[in-house]
Amino acid sequence: MRVAAAMRRMIRRTFTFLAVRRVLCPGVRCFSGGQIDDDASERAGSSHLTEHASLYVHWPYCLRRCSYCNFNKYIPRENNNHIMADCLQRETETLLQLSQVSSITSVFFGGGTPSLAHPSTIAAILETVSRRVDLLDNAEVTLEVNPTPVGMSKLEDYHRAGVNRFSIGIQSLQDDDLTFLGRDHSSHQALRTIEEARRLCPGKVSVDVMFGRPRQSVESWEYELSELLKVCDDHVSLYQLTLERGTQLFKQVQRGEVTLPTDDVTAEMYRCARRTLHQHGFLQYEVSNFARHKAESHHNMSYWRGRQYIGVGPGAHGRFVPVGEGGVIREARTQTLEPDVWIREVQQRGHGTRRRIQLRHLELLEEVLVMGMRMTEGINHKHWELFSPQLGLREVFGTSVHVQELLEGGQLILDDRGLRCSWDGLALLDSILPVLLVELETQILQDPSGNGHTDTESVL
Repeated sequence: MRVAAAMRRMIRRTFTFLAVRRVLCPGVRCFSGGQIDDDASERAGSSHLTEHASLYVHWPYCLRRCSYCNFNKYIPRENNNHIMADCLQRETETLLQLSQVSSITSVFFGGGTPSLAHPSTIAAILETVSRRVDLLDNAEVTLEVNPTPVGMSKLEDYHRAGVNRFSIGIQSLQDDDLTFLGRDHSSHQALRTIEEARRLCPGKVSVDVMFGRPRQSVESWEYELSELLKVCDDHVSLYQLTLERGTQLFKQVQRGEVTLPTDDVTAEMYRCARRTLHQHGFLQYEVSNFARHKAESHHNMSYWRGRQYIGVGPGAHGRFVPVGEGGVIREARTQTLEPDVWIREVQQRGHGTRRRIQLRHLELLEEVLVMGMRMTEGINHKHWELFSPQLGLREVFGTSVHVQELLEGGQLILDDRGLRCSWDGLALLDSILPVLLVELETQILQDPSGNGHTDTESVL
């Protein structure tokens, strides 16, 4: 689940700053995550918000571990794909039963390497969803694909199983870089996989590409991206290579064996990519995501717009209102990480939920800010009002000296539409969010209505 993992990294970085402040201000609770809905026609606490959700299914296995990867993935000791398939079906059914969901709007199979799963596993999980709730006819069903010959050979079977969108982990078109990163495909195989995926799902193929790689220059990156745009479909996701503790790449950099481009160079790579994509008709709709011909990922938008989602599989995350909670308390749920332990728990009690956290008002406002500001459209006034009726965007942010500096500097825009980053400001989001979060806490905690201090329950 590359998008979700990227979001969690960003939240972790942002709230590292916030956590330090909260140590000094013990009246402020720690962030635990929350989601809200962005549809202005919906109202907080309405039954509509609890009835619809997206579904994420995590396949935890890979054949090898990439040098940069710290995702929740495992090299299987034995072939237990059939057991994993059975448990994914069972947990899907259990969590749907525990929720108030009556329809699934999108499904995303991520990993790990979900293209290692047998197509019959994909079909069985979708059948489980359809048997329990309504899987909408126009539901987006995405599968992450590793562009190896084996992965490509199964695309048609996945399509027959119900997949109507492919997300292909290209990462690079440079074979030397692919080898260095630990990828098990070549650039030629990647291009062939794109071609086959586009044949099956025209207009619904996304590619992941990574920048900030060792030895990479702005010029080589611009050329590589231009070559990719000659063959790709209508959706591109950009990810900067980041150092994660415990990875082989982290150790190589620590030992001085590998050098990554400087922050100034990677910033220029990002600006170059945005400019190049725009020239090819792609509109940026989120920090890392670009689409043309209205090919935005509906599933990923459900995260940024705060709709409920159910996470199935080892280490999956979810946000939904469980049955019996009066339709108002949304929970953040995390499934057990290690596959063997998760399998045992699912076999014993139907699911492997390791942690449940009830979300509170201030936490929800924090996350609607973090998630909403990732989108180029930002947060509109109506959306914010659903969850902060006493304090609007202008009341929270309009009088802040520090926010005013961002507005006058052109990084932020606060107008009749709402609050959003400018084109230049979006590239600086990591430094803008802490300023906004501090101001949000200050204003909410001073709110005489007490909305910042509720310790019992939270609206959706």
